[in-house]
Order: sequence, then C-alpha cells, then structure tokens
Amino acid sequence: MADAAFNGPCTCARRAGGAVCGQIQIESTIMHLQTNHPYPSRRSAVLADNMVVTSQPLAAQAGLSMLAQGGNAVDAALATAIALTVVEPTGNGIGSDAFAILWDGDTLHGLNASGRAPAGWDAARFAGMDAVPYRGWESVTVPGAVSAWVSLSERFGKLPFETLFAPAIHLAENGFPVSPVIASLWARAAVELRDQPGFAATFMPGGRAPKAGEYFTSPGHAHSLRRIAQTKGKAFYEGDLAEQIAAFAAEHGSALNASDLAMHQPEWCGTISKAFDEVTLHEIPPNGQGIAALMGLGILSHTSIRDLDADDPIALHLQIEAMKLALRDAESYVADAGHMNDVTVDHLLDDGYLAKRAAEIDPARASDFGAGAPKDGGTVYLSTADASGMMVSFIQSNYAGFGSGVVVPDTGIALQNRGAGFSLDPAHQNHVAGGKRPFHTIIPGFLMGPDGPLMSFGVMGGPMQAQGHVQMVLRTQLWDQDVQMAADAPRWRVTEGLGVACETTLPDATLAALRSMGHQITLEAPDNAFGFGGAQLIHRLGARGYAGGSDPRKDGGAAGF
Repeated sequence: MADAAFNGPCTCARRAGGAVCGQIQIESTIMHLQTNHPYPSRRSAVLADNMVVTSQPLAAQAGLSMLAQGGNAVDAALATAIALTVVEPTGNGIGSDAFAILWDGDTLHGLNASGRAPAGWDAARFAGMDAVPYRGWESVTVPGAVSAWVSLSERFGKLPFETLFAPAIHLAENGFPVSPVIASLWARAAVELRDQPGFAATFMPGGRAPKAGEYFTSPGHAHSLRRIAQTKGKAFYEGDLAEQIAAFAAEHGSALNASDLAMHQPEWCGTISKAFDEVTLHEIPPNGQGIAALMGLGILSHTSIRDLDADDPIALHLQIEAMKLALRDAESYVADAGHMNDVTVDHLLDDGYLAKRAAEIDPARASDFGAGAPKDGGTVYLSTADASGMMVSFIQSNYAGFGSGVVVPDTGIALQNRGAGFSLDPAHQNHVAGGKRPFHTIIPGFLMGPDGPLMSFGVMGGPMQAQGHVQMVLRTQLWDQDVQMAADAPRWRVTEGLGVACETTLPDATLAALRSMGHQITLEAPDNAFGFGGAQLIHRLGARGYAGGSDPRKDGGAAGF
C-alpha cells in the first residue's frame, strides 16, 4: 500500500532546558543514551552488535543461541518465539496467531499470519448473543503462528528449521522455573479457565497453577514442537496434530475442522505507514489495529505536540485525545482488508481527514469522542537484530490469557480466542463470517528514518498496543529518550468516554492537571502487565550496533553480544 506522509516544515519552539529542535532530527551517528534516569526502574539500555529483546529471559537466551551458532536475526526471532510458547503460555502458544515486520538489509517486509474463522461460522450460529463468546470453543479461529515460523524460516532463515526448536523442546521436556510475573498471570487465569476442555490437565498440575520458581514440564508440548519441526509445519495443518485438533473440536461441537486447518495460508502483506517529520512508522495492514497508531501519530502531527516536553500534562492530553479519535475510527471501520469496502485504509490515513480530526481536539479540555474500551489481552512480543543489519519485529498471541482456555489433550496446544474480535452487527465491516479474519489487537511496529531502519519495537497488551506505539515513537524520536527510558516511563491508556487509566507512578501534579482538564482518571499499579503492556525495543546506534530496552513490567530483558 502507498505510504501516507506528513512532511510539513518545523514550526516548533525550542524546548526548555536545551537547544534541541522539537521537530524530529535524526543524527547519523548515535541515538541519545541517558545516564541521568528519571523513571523508577533505572535500568540502562543494553548495547551490542547482536540483540534479542523479549519478555522472558529463557526465551531471549534461546534466540541468542541461534545467533551464536551463525544464525541471523530471523533465526533468533523464531527460536525466541517458539520458546515463548513454552515459558510464557499465559500470553501465547502453539495455537496463536502471529505478525512480523522485518528489515532484510535492503527492504522492509510485512507478514500477516493470522487465521480465519471456521468456514462453518455464520451469523445464525451466534443468534441471540450480544457478542461472539470470549472463551471456549466458539471463540476459536484457525491458529496461524506455526505458519509464520515456517514462512519466515523458508524465506529468510539461515539455520535448519529443526535447529530453531531445540531450546524450546528442551525446556518443555526438562522443565523450567516459572518466572514471577507469568506465575501471577497463570494463577489469575486458572481461576477462570480450570473448567475449559483440556486446560486443567495441561496447565494445573496437582490441581493448581505453578508458583513462581516452581518447575513446570510439558511433554505433550515438546512432542508437538518436535512434530512441527520434523514436518516443517505440515503435521499441524495437515497431519497428525491437525487430526487431533479436529477430533477434539468435533467432540465439543465446534465448527473448526481439518479442512479449515488445511486451507490456512499466511500472507506477505507489506506494511502501511505514516510519517511524522523525518521518521516513518510502519504497521501491518488491517485486519490489525496498527492503523490506529498511524492515525494517532498523523493527528498529532497537526497539533502543538512538538512545542512540549515529554512529561508535560498538555503533551499527555494531546496524545490521549488523538488516541481516542483514532481508536473510535479503528473500532468502527477496521476489518479483514478484503472486507473494508466502504471505508478503506486510504480514507483513514488521508492527511486532510486527520487534520480535520485534529481540529476536534480542545487543547485545554477533554472531549468524549465515544471511543470504546476493548478488553485486556495476553500477548508476547520480541525484537531481534544482528550484526549484518537485519532487524525483526515479531508478535504472537492467544489474545486473552491462555486464549480460549481450550487445550488439545496431550499436545500442549492452547487455542486462541481471536473469534471474539468479530462484531455481530451485520452492518459492520468486521461482521462475523466463515473464512474471514477477525479484527486483531496484536501489532508489531517498525520505525524508518531518512537513511534506513531505526527501531524495531512493540508494546504487547490488547488495546494498549496502538497507544503504546505512539508513546514509544514520541519518547524515542521527538523527546530523545533512549529505549530503556522510554520503556520505563509511566504510561496511560484511554478506556471509554472521558476515562483514562494511568499508572500510579505518574506524578500527582500531572494527574491533577489531567483531572482539571476533565479527564476521568483511574489509577492502576504498573505491575498490571496486561493493562499497560510490555514494551520491547531495539534501536540502531548508527552504522554499527544497537541499543535494547525491555519493559520492567515484565520478566524479560535485553540481551546481546
């Protein structure tokens, strides 16, 4: 799709405390790296020639091991993603969907590996319901993550496909100590999901969720990964694993069948983009919500955001209002790209339209634009980069924590609940239909500068993701914060109406200023891993090397050599 860009002249004032112009200026040598850190974690960015950044340290080590064996950033990303299905089952699994954006050293590529609704789904199946079910078999769509692993490896990987699975299989067979944040989310999900088909038998050994530090093994998961590795995914979509999934679906009256699995194909879809001064944010085209991040950034380009400092309450106000507008449109119009007939991507990214939306923002007062409040989600994100210049932004998710809650017996395959992303409004472009992809919350982000790739990043966490992308872009590019500082900074999330959820780490004066403008503030602790997401970022240092930042709200970190 054609890029939509705003490249207007700089009209900003010089920011207080320095002579750096507020319009984004890309230096050819190195990004700004801070030693005077104002936010709670006080971590430093990790600097290296080869980098893996993700939310679980054992998965990061799996990725680094591929780089150490001579693999590239794609090999590292896939080994990390596969290991995450074992060590972070709260957010993803073999039954997930996935998306990726990668820079191969010359070109930017986008991959949509999200699955479609079973062919047997139609509106009549959900008659009398207010929404597609959020849990159970009636929320299950075809999983696409396995196809992403195969497609990325075949097109860009260097190592044998089976090699990528070795760390994950070892962890599943021999066990691993469950990390603290994941243990907390696991215990929370077990209360809700213990009665879903297959869940307790796989994820509640001894009748409960494992505690932090306890070892968890999953031999069925190891077997499934080995079969996927041996057959390059065919066992999952056409062979013995597909047969097990289809048989369990039939046992419970699900419409999902072997034909639905066999028909699945990932799509090399490219990216859509929006420029803000000298940088351009790239996202995956719909059916994902990445377009909301582009719209939010485009709206902000028509405001006074460049005149303000990062933590100025007015800067937060403008971002909140822009994201309300963007999310309202995304919820109203975004669907599987082939079904966006009345309102298209080009319509939503038109700069004239975004300027009109920006004009609706009162610079001193919160407005109710009617944005909805999507539910919190469970997702994993990772970024990798290697010394050759290849960079990968990869995300995979079961949607809600553990997805549908349905787990195919003896396989470790937890199935996603992406069907809950459909609308039951027959007039909506995202109306449920067989063979159609639902609206998706998970989005990988990628930032390009005038001289090439700048940053591979993501902010996992349901409706937080598009909002988090905008916050990360502005903090790293407009306000010169390094990737770790940007990840550490307090975050906010629009909810519904005038509602804004804010982390308790935001200063009292900032919260008071936002309330005085009419924002209805609710406070949540930063350890709400779903509510405020988990940022993972890799930024190029210049001609050589990277800076990695990892969210302190998660268990993971940045690792490199």
